[in-house]
Amino acid sequence: MIVLLGVVVVILGFVTRRNPVLVVGVAGVFTGLIGGMNPLQVLAAFGRSFADSRSVTVFAVVLPVIGLLERYGLREQARNLIGRLGGLSAGRFLTVYLLIRQVTAAFGLNSIGGPAQTVRPLVAPMAEAAAERTAGAVLPERVREKVRSYAASSDTVGLFFGEDCFIAIGSILLITGFVNSTYHQNLEPTQLALWAIPLAVCAFLVHGARLLLLDRQLQREMALAAAEHYLPLPKENSK
Repeated sequence: MIVLLGVVVVILGFVTRRNPVLVVGVAGVFTGLIGGMNPLQVLAAFGRSFADSRSVTVFAVVLPVIGLLERYGLREQARNLIGRLGGLSAGRFLTVYLLIRQVTAAFGLNSIGGPAQTVRPLVAPMAEAAAERTAGAVLPERVREKVRSYAASSDTVGLFFGEDCFIAIGSILLITGFVNSTYHQNLEPTQLALWAIPLAVCAFLVHGARLLLLDRQLQREMALAAAEHYLPLPKENSK
C-alpha cells in the first residue's frame, strides 16, 4: 500500500499547479524508490515504457515540423486562401471542417487532423481570416480567442463522434471485448458502429447549428467592442 503514495505526489503536484510532465516524472521515480527499486531499475523502467509507447511520443517529431512550416508562412498562406473565398464566413467554414473531420474519422483517418497539426496552423487562422473579412475589421483579442475555441471544438466533436463509426477503433474493440467477456454476449463491432451513426448525425446537427450561430455572435461582439472603443471617457469632477 505504501507505493500508493505516488498518487499523493501527483495530486499535490496538480493542486499546486506544477508542470504536469515534471509531476508525473517525480511521482514515477518516487513510487519506484519506495517500492524497492534502485535508481538504475527506475531508469530502466522509464526506458522500457518509452520504447513500448513510441506512438505516444510521435508529437515530438510532428511539432518541430509544424513549427518550421509556421515560420515560413503556413498561417499567412492559410489566411490568404480563405480570403479568396468571399462567401465563406467563419461559422460556415468551421461547419464544413466539422463535416470533413467527422467523415474522415468514420473511415479511420484520425491522424489527418488534430489541435497541433491542423487546428492551430491551418483551421484557426482561416476561421479568423473569414471572421475579419465578414466584420471588415481586425478581431479583438477576446473575439479571436472565441473563434479559436470554436475551431478546436469542431475538431474535437468531429473526431469524438466520428471515430466510433469505424469498426476497428480502439474504443469499439474495448467495449465489445468487455461486454462479451463479462456478460457472455456475442456483440459484434459492426453493431456498435451502426448505432454510432445516428449519434454522429445528431452531433453534427447540434454542433453545426452552434457553428452557424457563431457568425451572429461575432457580429454582436464586434459591435460591442466597437462601441466600447469609441465610448467617450467620463469627465472629471471639477470640484
